[in-house]
Amino acid sequence: MATMLDIRNLTKKYGPFTVVDDISFSVESGEVLGFLGPNGAGKSTTMKMITGFLPPTSGTAIVCDSDVIQNPLTVKTRIGYLPEGAPLYEDMTTAALLSFVAETRGIRGSDRRQAIDGAVDKLELDEVYNQRVGTLSKGFKRRVGLAQAIMHDPDILILDEPTDGLDPNQKHQVRELIRQMSEEKAVVISTHLLEEVDAVCTRAIVISRGRKVADATPADLERRSAYWNAVSVRLPHERIAALQGALDGLEGVERIEIDDKRSASAHVIVIPSQGAAVVDAVNQRLKEREVAVDQLYVERGRLDDVFRQITIGENVQ
Repeated sequence: MATMLDIRNLTKKYGPFTVVDDISFSVESGEVLGFLGPNGAGKSTTMKMITGFLPPTSGTAIVCDSDVIQNPLTVKTRIGYLPEGAPLYEDMTTAALLSFVAETRGIRGSDRRQAIDGAVDKLELDEVYNQRVGTLSKGFKRRVGLAQAIMHDPDILILDEPTDGLDPNQKHQVRELIRQMSEEKAVVISTHLLEEVDAVCTRAIVISRGRKVADATPADLERRSAYWNAVSVRLPHERIAALQGALDGLEGVERIEIDDKRSASAHVIVIPSQGAAVVDAVNQRLKEREVAVDQLYVERGRLDDVFRQITIGENVQ
């Protein structure tokens, strides 16, 4: 796979404050990279520097072999960019806005009609095509913003919170579209939604206080969670003590967490030592001690758990 985006020591400072601190990474064709971090970590600033809307203090971004500092216009022809908040000309109709973007992109004649129709069809904008953008819902505004980003069929998509404001069905639609487009493109999604990473990303970078603190696949990040290979058990509240007694001293079990809220059943999580696979041993022990349970399954690991560990740990140092 070809390297589409190469970020080299990208740094942004405002006086004594360093917002983005010496970040480097690359993205290949076919990858969907989730760019994660707490609010204020430097995600949007990094996106703006990559796309040429904000000059870096030092470092650069190479987009399809073009340097964003030396050849900003060339870079912008290769990128589709959806900024945070989807700033749009609200007095224009959807039709007029997309036509204007096509004109500024140099898309003319029959190609313009084809580009606009294709974007409208992919984002299902027919019902608001002749409606003023300022009157649209937040979700539709986001979809119009995404339509203008993909209209010129760019090699790289830089999407800042692409599903912000969308309902569950719209989120699913946009994620499917991203997956389809990523087969021939490189996609970078800046998001604070961990579900977005799990749903669509092939890789994730986590930044904290402007610095890169993790770079791995979502599955690799999940393996860092204390809940990786944990065994979740549902059972009646009165059997909790029996379960604890059955599992006491079982090899590979580090601890047991109990959520004994007064719901229909209790939720017990058996935490393994260092992610060991203990489900078979737990299941066998419960059968031997005749502790009946309603449900038993293995957890994948929790991205939110890993995210907190990485970002809070970085902030404490």
